[in-house]
Order: sequence, then C-alpha cells, then structure tokens
Amino acid sequence: MNLKAKFVALFMAVALLALPVSANVNADKDIVDTAVAAGSFNTLVTAVKAAGLVETLKGKGPFTVFAPTDEAFAKLPKGTVEGLLKDPEKLKGILLYHVVSGNVMAKDVVKLNGKSAKTVQGSSVKITVKGDKVMVDNANVVKTDIACSNGTIHVIDTVILPKK
Repeated sequence: MNLKAKFVALFMAVALLALPVSANVNADKDIVDTAVAAGSFNTLVTAVKAAGLVETLKGKGPFTVFAPTDEAFAKLPKGTVEGLLKDPEKLKGILLYHVVSGNVMAKDVVKLNGKSAKTVQGSSVKITVKGDKVMVDNANVVKTDIACSNGTIHVIDTVILPKK
C-alpha cells in the first residue's frame, strides 16, 4: 500500500469512527443544555428562566420545541421582550406555545401539512409545507431534528404567538 492509499484509508477509518459520535452530540444533553450550548438561543434561555420553565424543559419529556433564535426575538417590536420578562405568566404561555408533547421529527412534521398540532400551552399551531419549506404558524423552520436526551429541537426564524 502506498503512502497516499494509507492516508486515505486512515482518513476514512477516522471519519467512520467519528460519524456516530457527531450525529448524537446533543443526545446526552437535555433541551435546555442543548439550547445553552448552541449559543444562538440566549434570549430564549433567558425567557425560559424568567418563566420558571427550566425544570420542566429539563424533565423527562419527550418534548418537541420550535425554538426561536436570538434574531427571531430581535424581530419583535422594541420593548416586547423586556415587557414579557416582567410578566412571567404571559411569557410562560408564549413559550409553552412553542412546545409540543412527544418527539416529533421533521419527517413527521412534513406529514402534518395543512393540519394543526396541539401545543403544551393548549392552543394549536398550524403546519404548512410548500416544497421543501416548512412553516409553523408564520415562522419558517430553518433547522430540524436537533436531538436531545428528552426530545427534539426545530429552529424557527420568528417568535410565534398564541391567538388566545
């Protein structure tokens, strides 16, 4: 075996060994710890703490969370986040509107086109699929199937608000 062939074989062996580990990076972290580690959910994590939902989202689950990014929270009118942080009950309702019981993977969400999914808050979110674009209410799903020890996170680009 020449040097190039040995290098390719070594590279492939390392890649194959690393694959299962990288595919389940978050599987040993719960939803809250995964969101903290991601670094793009700082506002969400602050809101979860202010609403007293940390223990709930660290619980057994499984939960599916449609998680708005920091940029999604920044789209809200000025002062909205600050106001919500001062009203834990209202904030709790909004955050629980982003959570569905069970472990719903992207392949399952796509099957719900035109249907609704009941949230932990009690209201339902509307699921729309157009081509490869999936929306939950008025939010685009921008990343799917982030595996956590107690469920799944799907990243959305807009904070969704319950109608009641």
